[in-house]
Amino acid sequence: MQSISKAAAYALRFINQTQQSIFLTGKAGTGKTTLLKEIIATTHKNTVVVAPTGIAALNAGGVTIHSMFQLPFGGFIPDNSAPQFSDSTKFETKATLRRHFKMSGQKRAVIQNMELLIIDEVSMLRADMLDAMDFMMQSVRKKVQPFGGVQVLFIGDLLQLPPIIRDEEWRTLRNYYRGKFFFHAHVIQQYPPLYIELSKIYRQTDDRFISVLNNLRNNEITASDIQTLNEFVKPDFDLKENKGYITLTTHNVKADVMNAQSLEDLDGEAMTFLPQITDDFPEKIYPVDSNLQLKVGAQIMFVKNDLSMEKNYFNGKMGIVKTMTKKEIWVHFPDENKTIEVDKYEWQNIRYTVNELTKGIEEEVLGTFVHYPIKLAWAITVHKSQGLTFDKAVLDVSQVFLPGQAYVALSRLRSLNGLILLSPMRMNGISNDQDVMDYAENKASDEVLANALKRETKNFILNYLKNSFDWNVLAQEWRNHQFSYNEDAENSVKSKHAVWAKNQAGVIWQLLDPSSKFMLQLDKLFHSEQLEFKHISDRINAAFNYFMDPMDKLLYEILWKIEEVKRQKKAKSFYDELVILDDLQTKAVLQLMKAKLMIETLVNGEAISKERLTSPEIKQYKTIKLERVSEDFKKANITLIEDEKDADRYSPKKAGTKEPKKSTVELTYELWLEKKTVSEIALIRKYNQETILSHLTKLIQSKTITIQEVLPEDKIHALTDAFEGYAEESVSPLKEKHGDKFSWEELRMFKVSLNA
Repeated sequence: MQSISKAAAYALRFINQTQQSIFLTGKAGTGKTTLLKEIIATTHKNTVVVAPTGIAALNAGGVTIHSMFQLPFGGFIPDNSAPQFSDSTKFETKATLRRHFKMSGQKRAVIQNMELLIIDEVSMLRADMLDAMDFMMQSVRKKVQPFGGVQVLFIGDLLQLPPIIRDEEWRTLRNYYRGKFFFHAHVIQQYPPLYIELSKIYRQTDDRFISVLNNLRNNEITASDIQTLNEFVKPDFDLKENKGYITLTTHNVKADVMNAQSLEDLDGEAMTFLPQITDDFPEKIYPVDSNLQLKVGAQIMFVKNDLSMEKNYFNGKMGIVKTMTKKEIWVHFPDENKTIEVDKYEWQNIRYTVNELTKGIEEEVLGTFVHYPIKLAWAITVHKSQGLTFDKAVLDVSQVFLPGQAYVALSRLRSLNGLILLSPMRMNGISNDQDVMDYAENKASDEVLANALKRETKNFILNYLKNSFDWNVLAQEWRNHQFSYNEDAENSVKSKHAVWAKNQAGVIWQLLDPSSKFMLQLDKLFHSEQLEFKHISDRINAAFNYFMDPMDKLLYEILWKIEEVKRQKKAKSFYDELVILDDLQTKAVLQLMKAKLMIETLVNGEAISKERLTSPEIKQYKTIKLERVSEDFKKANITLIEDEKDADRYSPKKAGTKEPKKSTVELTYELWLEKKTVSEIALIRKYNQETILSHLTKLIQSKTITIQEVLPEDKIHALTDAFEGYAEESVSPLKEKHGDKFSWEELRMFKVSLNA
């Protein structure tokens, strides 16, 4: 990550060592997206990322708010009333959400195991939708706390894209809300997040330009600022003569017409490039046009950052198509006199799942979209330019800008030197929303942040340790399970296990009194101003040694009983009850193990992080326990077990367990090391074979593997002869010359192997 600012460092520490909810904002170009990626990569918490729209969710690497929380498309009234619906408006209430919206077991598990919820592009989030989210999370998690006790990180710039509420909806919602922004939600009014603003600007370095942008942002635009901007008015600016400029306009139709006409005006034939789509990737979240039409000479921009070591392009960088074939696109950057081949980019449509062994939240890939990360770039709307960076842009301000649009448009530019205005900028129509300006007054000072961090860190550590010894919910589940036997018929499958249930429930109930006393001890230890972590560590280790053995044995008993019951017919409901106990017991044991790591981290003076709060023992605990129970059960019942397929009678189909997130090429490499074929890797990873071969090409380029591992010897000899004396950048002439003798992928692999 680029040199981290003080505000960014505070945000990272608040996420990892407190339970405090945060609103993280900042001017355009201050690195919000970069910090978001850093948080996701380093936090030890079970994290879910959501956003208000499909495209925003895809860009953030998450899912939509509506799909995650099973929310309806329509307004939400934050009470239990039954509102009257009209033909044009529809509202849900707490009563209707509770009654009508069913949530899958998988989504429930994700919400119940969630520790950190990140909401990206929060400027677009409506107040009523945030209250609906809060209600659903409290309901699913059965905790009457904001968001069911989950820490929330809100990320976005409120001076950019605003929420959309139709007038007919607002006529009803204004009876419940003072405004439409997320901070108008009832849950935020009652429990405001800490307001952290990133202020170090990475995009612009021109002080004069930064001053104009700041004044525009703060509704303090002066006549002098307008005069500065109007120095760049050129009404007769010829875009055809001045390459490398993109026009920012307010309407989609205008941008589409400009791009289509500019492409039409170029000589030569257009070529169409199509994406490779695998499995579930809905059209409504396509990140770029599926039909990419280009000609040589077309002005394009990149819509993603270059993930390779070379960093040849960034999100918004412009270039000109130099050459292309049906399998290659080469783009020239005139200002650098540099030409590169464009690699395809891989977007993933994901959903969140819970790992049954570790209880960690993981991503499951539902489908992929592989395409060139470029689009025509003679024009773009202000709306779609959010997050992009331009060196040169023409602003078409013939239509009046909405609040925030002038700021978004101008802040895309690196400097005033790249600005062209087609008409003078006027004062009217460019002021920002006053509610947003007022909310910005809540920004926390360094002193407030420092004090809050100290206080909230202490609270977080105490609560983390206490929660590790709080088994009241688990004990109540055992109690419910024990008394459920009274409702079953005497001859049912379940009734035969009543004594077992009573014995196990007795174990957990006997632990409640000493655990409650220990939690009171922790309260006293944390009451002092200066914490003695060494002394606290001694007490935690003593408690761990006292409680771990009975908790561990209790899980063994549950797993043994599951082994027994899953082989019996007509025992599905009993099996499901045991699975719930297994889930809660496993979480309790793993949390106990993490508490030990937490206190070790603090004694060593190390930062609380993902690496510190996990260990091989934690990762392998459940797997080892399952293997031991299975072996012991088979030894004890060797004469009873006739058909092992009976053991899977009630088990759900399990997805493969996933490692922490790695790059797409690394994941392919791991499967390659397992001696999987290209077709097998493609099937596992939900990509086509061409994409997997492109990964192997990158692995050859980085010297991770050799071409001899991929291609047979006779093919390498033939390619050696074909490439003798060849000095072109593109492999297209070789492909034309040799036809089907070599595939595109083979030619590319061999070419990069020569440099490697």
